[in-house]
Amino acid sequence: MAETEPKSVAPELLEWPKKDKRRLLHAVYRVGDLERTIKFYTEALGMKLLRQRDIPEEKYSNAFLGFGPEETNFVVELTYNYGVTSYDIGTGFGHFAIATPDVYKLVEDIRAKGGNVTREPGPVKGGNSIIAFVKDPDGYTFELIQRPSTPEPLCQVMLRVGDLERAISFYERALGLKLLRRIERPEYKYNIAILGYAEEDQTTILELTYNYGVTEYTKGNAYAQIAVGTDDVYKSAEVVDLVIKELGGKITRQPGPIPGLNTKITSFLDPDGWKTVLVDNVDFLKELQ
Repeated sequence: MAETEPKSVAPELLEWPKKDKRRLLHAVYRVGDLERTIKFYTEALGMKLLRQRDIPEEKYSNAFLGFGPEETNFVVELTYNYGVTSYDIGTGFGHFAIATPDVYKLVEDIRAKGGNVTREPGPVKGGNSIIAFVKDPDGYTFELIQRPSTPEPLCQVMLRVGDLERAISFYERALGLKLLRRIERPEYKYNIAILGYAEEDQTTILELTYNYGVTEYTKGNAYAQIAVGTDDVYKSAEVVDLVIKELGGKITRQPGPIPGLNTKITSFLDPDGWKTVLVDNVDFLKELQ
């Protein structure tokens, strides 16, 4: 274990992520037809279009959708690059998940809107939870989970990793996420770790999946990143840098304001190559206004 734990270079600094005010803000990914995806998410999945903007000088548009306001809820940020109609999702990205009181009814609604149901609703193997799987027009998978009313219906992002223990350690230490539970399925040859900033039924969680013997996945060019709020981008970046030196990964953008927007961010890759952007909480709220 010694080689996977950051050295005691600055123990007080490594405590910062646990004290910081953090929240998963949004997931960013690319789509081939923005209006088509907005229509499907609002009419079939029940999301709300929160904001939309077009940046013609940079040849892209994006839209933010979710089940509640960005100030309090996790949302998806869809990006459309002019003229690009399809993307490769790769083998590493797993799915998003939506919690709903009635999976059967939601599947009926999705099917009526032309959605692709890839797993009919029913109990999960070896358990009682009612789930289903559907695909959106770009091929992104959404798991539907039957759950009583929740403050965060857009409840999960699943990514596949090549070393589960390393990934858990990275996200606990670099981002301050809490390991909420583990699921071990040796009969199906996979293990799962659920991490979040609050209990699973109260927040959006990160689900990391390890498939036995698979150490690498293709990333494709469709899914981009998760954004996480922080009260101090600079201090958070110092922590990430320390953890990366021990566990692997890469800082892809040094902390500082985005030119023209002034929102302070930093970004990095985890040891499996998944990207996270840390965003200043105060600047993020100003950007929404």
